[in-house]
Amino acid sequence: MLIAGRYRLRDTIGRGAMGEVWRAFDETLGRPVAVKLLLPHDSDPTASSRFRLEAQTAGRLSHANVVGVLDFGEFEGRLFLVMELVDGGSLDGVLSASGPLPAERVARIAAQAAVGLALAHRQGIVHRDIKPANLLLSADDTLKIGDFGIARFFDDPNSALTATGQIVGTSLYLAPERALGRTAAPASDVYSLGCVLYQLLTGRPPFQADSPLAVLHQHLDAAPVPPRQLRSDLSPAFESYLLGLLAKEPESRPTAQEVADWFGRGSWRGAPEPMPLAQGHGRSKQSPARAARPTAPARRAPAPPTRSGGAFTPAGDTEWQTSVHRAANRRPRLPLVRRSRVLAVLGGTSLFVLALLAGMAWFSPG
Repeated sequence: MLIAGRYRLRDTIGRGAMGEVWRAFDETLGRPVAVKLLLPHDSDPTASSRFRLEAQTAGRLSHANVVGVLDFGEFEGRLFLVMELVDGGSLDGVLSASGPLPAERVARIAAQAAVGLALAHRQGIVHRDIKPANLLLSADDTLKIGDFGIARFFDDPNSALTATGQIVGTSLYLAPERALGRTAAPASDVYSLGCVLYQLLTGRPPFQADSPLAVLHQHLDAAPVPPRQLRSDLSPAFESYLLGLLAKEPESRPTAQEVADWFGRGSWRGAPEPMPLAQGHGRSKQSPARAARPTAPARRAPAPPTRSGGAFTPAGDTEWQTSVHRAANRRPRLPLVRRSRVLAVLGGTSLFVLALLAGMAWFSPG
């Protein structure tokens, strides 16, 4: 079938609640594309407007880590959306085929997904459905965020619920505030990304139950099993930061840009990093990455006290910091009271010696 006189449909590669996705070929430009066709929704009068919103939302984002929108139109009464074809499959397929992934690959995926989310958040867009099936991989293993079908802008008053009053999103990856029906925000996407990373590392989502409602209760009240209990080769830094992404309170999570920076500079390996030069240049609240993990107590400078310097890395820290201890480079001085006592003893000893010499002189036969 030929759409709009240029897009020839070949075979279906996906199907969702709103539409079906076809592998197609753009005969005008001679390139493979993906075409999403809106399914008939006679019972849902808002389907067309939501499909248009998806096209407008994704069309505002142009980045290597976001599936690009190429065209939008209507053909024989059906809306269609043309996107770049991502032929490497989804993370959902990768998990089904190979199970848990190496930590290094998960860190690379985390950095790329966070970069794409940070771009969307800067444009005022929250995805609301980050899950393995919506994170696609190209042939060169570049991650691309797809399916902005339920994405909304920050200021959309209807972003929490659908027209029927149901929570939108997937329960396995839904942030606690979303489970309460609150408006979606960038921190909600970060939590969902944390759920995905947890599954990529351990082979299972952080919370599982027999029903979606039971899963939502776990998102609200339960603590996830520390991933190092399921995978011993994971670094403490990676585990601590991942649990920070899964913080129950949105303000305790890092931003998508902070996540991208943290994974991008290799902090997940646990390598020491310089202490920040200044404080107070970021947000007014404590950094979510720091709030999510315990801070190791400062160590005392090791003996001897004349050591000129030394550095250490606090155990269990995720944003590894360096502390330097310097000893004063000067001779030790006695306290004032102790010096007075010494002087008194020396004075008394001198008087005793003088008296002894005088007595010996007095009684001497000479």
